[in-house]
Amino acid sequence: MDQPRVKVTIRCNQCGEKFILRGRKDKGKIDTGFKQCICSNADDFEIEELFG
Repeated sequence: MDQPRVKVTIRCNQCGEKFILRGRKDKGKIDTGFKQCICSNADDFEIEELFG
């Protein structure tokens, strides 16, 4: 079964860079394939789902 695609904003808490991506929601978790920021931060992010 195909999961619905959702739009998310990912903000790096180290450098402030912002990314807007699409991902798939599965069991309450959103998978976008995003690995790390351009500043090499790999785990300190604020992720927000966009509605509308």
